Parts: sequence; structure tokens; C-alpha cells
Amino acid sequence: MSGNTFGTLFRITTWGESHGKGIGVVIDGCPSGLDLDETVIQAFLDRRRPGGSSASTHRREPDQAAILSGVFDGKTTGTPIAIMIANKDADSSAYASLADIYRPGHGDISYQAKYGIRDWRGGGRASARETAARVAAGAVAGLVLDRMGIRVTSWTRELGGVRAMLTDMDEIFRNPFGCPDRDAAARMAARVEEVRKRGDSIGGIVEILATGVPAGLGEPVFDKLDADMAKALMGIGAVKGVEIGDGFDAASRLGSENNDPITPEGFTSNHAGGILAGISNGDDLKIRVAVKPIPSISISQQTINTRQEPVALSIKGRHDIAAIPRINPVCEAMVRIVLADHILRQQSAVR
Repeated sequence: MSGNTFGTLFRITTWGESHGKGIGVVIDGCPSGLDLDETVIQAFLDRRRPGGSSASTHRREPDQAAILSGVFDGKTTGTPIAIMIANKDADSSAYASLADIYRPGHGDISYQAKYGIRDWRGGGRASARETAARVAAGAVAGLVLDRMGIRVTSWTRELGGVRAMLTDMDEIFRNPFGCPDRDAAARMAARVEEVRKRGDSIGGIVEILATGVPAGLGEPVFDKLDADMAKALMGIGAVKGVEIGDGFDAASRLGSENNDPITPEGFTSNHAGGILAGISNGDDLKIRVAVKPIPSISISQQTINTRQEPVALSIKGRHDIAAIPRINPVCEAMVRIVLADHILRQQSAVR
């Protein structure tokens, strides 16, 4: 299987399966001399860990990161950093009845078509469990960004049709949905409970904001910064759409409405989302991702088994109602990884 590595100079390779002994990541290209220990990584993993909100699965994973290489005396050495996260609460028995059934909305049928074999225990390599390794890598990438004063934050713009207003960014750390709108967070909680009782699931929209990004990152053709951002975020399993800046709204505007006027003090608006011609323009990066509903639901669905026979499937077990808000730190991590990679590429190019 290829496609497990992402990045050019700051490069990550994730490994492991949902119900194997563990998952992890190898990070190559991290500069030496950065302060790093498990507590730095753990702060990010705790936000993605199961059980943080009413929308989350009941699987209880401590998600304790163990650094196996690349760090000495609390400093990165410039050599590959290997991080392992053990699986402690995997219950494969819940999936035994699904071993020969293709679950609607999951990658079972396409995975089987490509490889001729699949790990049916929770989705195996295709499971959202793999994203914990990305979050760990994003924590390390954040050390590169910290040196330049770059900050990446995400928030829940919409969940299950409940839309939030950006009223208080500090509020995203006060409620379990990562929502900057207290009233909307309460409505989200009610919506989650309503959907849970029906045995269904919901999707939503996550917005990612990167501040302090310098101008000049990215290339004008195939290595555009926005193209790499889109690839990184679309590489997250539940993400089905990515917008940079105003995204699809720009399609209905006039040029006079969509262009960002430039003054000696900078841009007076940010419809472009901080990127022009594939290169960062010094403004904030604004990105949104559309997150599909979790496909594992207890409502009966029509499908087939591996013998091509019709099956009515109702999925039981420990599943999220929504990928949000656990997906929020994953989105942040991928944005950090792209920025760290482009910063190192830019520094290499100007030498």
C-alpha cells in the first residue's frame, strides 16, 4: 500500500490499524534543537481523544504518546522522530458480524476492490483512529510554526444544521463542540441528542484560521499553498469539501465585489483567504471543510455482502454521532504540517 507519506521536506508517514496493537507516525525533516517531549504532543491528542463530547464514541482510549526516537535531552536531534500510540480499548468482537458485509458510506467495498483483502475490524487502516497519528505529527509541526509566531486554530461553524456565529474565540475551549457561540453550542447539544435517539448521525463544517503566516509561501503552479492545503484536508477520511477564503461564494460575485483592495496598511478584506496565485499574501489563512455524517448508524440500510447477496444492515457498537469536534484538531494538524513543510521549503530555496 502506497500513499502513507505526506510532505516534501517536513515529511510524515503514518502507520497502524484501528484494532491492531497501535498506531503511530514517523516524522522526517524536523529541524534540530526544538523543545519536545510527550507532554507537548499529549496536549493535542487529548483534544482528539474519544469521549470529549456527547457526539463521541464510548471507546475509551488514553491515547498516550510515546516518543521512540529523534529526541535527546528534550531536544529534537534532526533525525526521524518516531511516535507510537498504543490501542488499549479495541473490541474487535463487535465487528465480527460485519466481516462479510459492505457497510454503506464506508470504504469497505472500494478497499476490497483495490486490495482484494481488508481489515474489517473497525475499518483497519481506513479508520478515523489513524488520525491520532496525524495530530501527533501536527504537534511537532507546531514547534516549527511557534518560532515564527504562527498560530493555527479551528472552530465548529456548523453541526447538524445548527450554524454558529463567531462571537467569542475563547468560547471554543469552554464547550465540548469547539464552538465560538455559546447559544449555538447549546443547540448543537440538543441536536446531537435528538439524532442519537433516532440512531442516525450528522455532519457539519469546520473552519480553520492560521494567523501570522508570512507572505511568500507556496508556488504559482503545481505546488500552490492552497492546493497543498486542499490535498491535506481532503486526505482526512470524513472531509468531502474544502474552501479557501470565501470559496464557492466567490462564484456568484462580481470581480469588483470579490477582489481584496490593497492599501499601504494591507488588505481591507480577505475574500481570498490569505492566498493569491497559490502563494500566501501575508493575510490570515481562512479555510473551511465540509464533514460528512458518520456512516455507522443503527437505522436499517440496504447493502450487500461479499457474495453479492442483498442484506439489510443496522450497525450497533461504539461509534461517534459526528466526526466534529474530534476532527477539529486533525484539521489543525494537517494545516500545521503543510505550513511547516512550506516554511522549510522556502528557507531552503532562499539560501
